[in-house]
Amino acid sequence: MKFLTFSKQEQSRLGLLLEGDRVLDLTSVLASRPDLGLTGPVRNLNELIALGDDAITRINAADLLAGVDINALPLLDAVSVLPPLAMTRNVFCVGRNYREHIIEGNLARGRPADSFPTAIEFFTKAPSAVVAHRDNVKRHAHLTDSLDYEVELAIVIGREGVDIPRDKALEHVFGYTIVNDVTARDLQARHGQWFKGKSLDTSCPMGPVVVHQSAIPNANKLMISLSVNDELRQQDNTSDMIFDVATIIEQLSAGMTLKPGDVIATGTPKGVGFALTPPRCLQVGDVVSASIEHIGTLTNEIVA
Repeated sequence: MKFLTFSKQEQSRLGLLLEGDRVLDLTSVLASRPDLGLTGPVRNLNELIALGDDAITRINAADLLAGVDINALPLLDAVSVLPPLAMTRNVFCVGRNYREHIIEGNLARGRPADSFPTAIEFFTKAPSAVVAHRDNVKRHAHLTDSLDYEVELAIVIGREGVDIPRDKALEHVFGYTIVNDVTARDLQARHGQWFKGKSLDTSCPMGPVVVHQSAIPNANKLMISLSVNDELRQQDNTSDMIFDVATIIEQLSAGMTLKPGDVIATGTPKGVGFALTPPRCLQVGDVVSASIEHIGTLTNEIVA
């Protein structure tokens, strides 16, 4: 199941993305199905996650398309997509998690190529940075000369937990989405830690959908790529992550409670702009498309 949040008549709606990129208004369908036993309206993904695993089981077992003319449903490109989740907390992020990306970053910064992290490097992006599929990303030219892209697989937490053991970690996952961790490299370096350079407004495109974990055979084995103006810049597989999904959840939750709706971006592969020769960072007019197998493509344009 691929869930999205979209706007209809200026109201938030929960959608289900069907084959052929048709969007089913799940808010309306669920409201007409009291037999499913769901309490209250379900207007966005946060409200769906709050209903728990049993609600997903009942929705999955129901014939939601009975009497529905699929060809009459709007296409994804025709609906006003919102960020898939209403972020109430910072987006958790993992830095330097792909071996080749670490090497290119080390070389670009004049460090030894084989300097690898021995523990996960965590940082966050402000929730105010989150924007949706097809939203514009600001160039922030008065602040940065080095705006960069980073495609990342993102975990969406579905069940609260603290001190989650590795063998139980995936039980806390609702699903997965795409994040483009847009970064002002010069601000990142200037301020000594990463928060400011990672949290400029519009610097966290997310979506377009959240795919339920049951539809992802193995999150640690997904093709991941990013293109700028249809030019392939990043391409790898999540199997190349140094720290896998379960390890990330285990270490992040150690002594810190993870809550339903939390998002954890898992790091980016090689091919970022600042590490190319010469560096090729983002400029006004660039169209950036981040893709992950079984999830889809997140596209945004850079504007002044």
